[in-house]
Amino acid sequence: MSVELEQYREKMEKSLDNLAKEYTSIRAGRANPHILDRITVEYYGQPSPLQNVANISVAEARTLVIQPWEASLVKEIEKAILTSDLGLTPNNDGKTIRLSFPELTEERRKELVKDVKKKGENAKVAIRNIRRDANDMIKKQQKANEISEDEQKNLENEIQKLTDEKIKSIDGMIEDKSKEIMTV
Repeated sequence: MSVELEQYREKMEKSLDNLAKEYTSIRAGRANPHILDRITVEYYGQPSPLQNVANISVAEARTLVIQPWEASLVKEIEKAILTSDLGLTPNNDGKTIRLSFPELTEERRKELVKDVKKKGENAKVAIRNIRRDANDMIKKQQKANEISEDEQKNLENEIQKLTDEKIKSIDGMIEDKSKEIMTV
């Protein structure tokens, strides 16, 4: 991989990482502590990630237990979960919060799979946009006589191979997440 294309490879990697993060926040009917990754709680006047102010553990297959390090945070955490887009209702006993994940219906599973595919398609579009930017840069260099036509062709082939590889990775991620969601 040439130095010129390294920045585009990094951008494509970031797109894949971003998709992976989005997929961890999709709940597949099982308790997964990562769905709380985007939740922040007001802690001493600062918005702090939930993981930084509480211990999060999986009690059973469909239950998460959140134990705040300070009892005063229970109400804040509860409020943050209720105002999030998770669609879960927290239960607290004054010291800990329990999140129960309901069994997903077949219809809901299909909706989630559609969402997974849509997010995957968006990631593919981002990868293709990065490829376009790289090809534009290569063409400009060739027009400015900074590289030869042969070098231009080689770089374009290299960026195409990279694009194909990343698209294949995204397809694999879509397939894996879809299988996870459809598994009852």
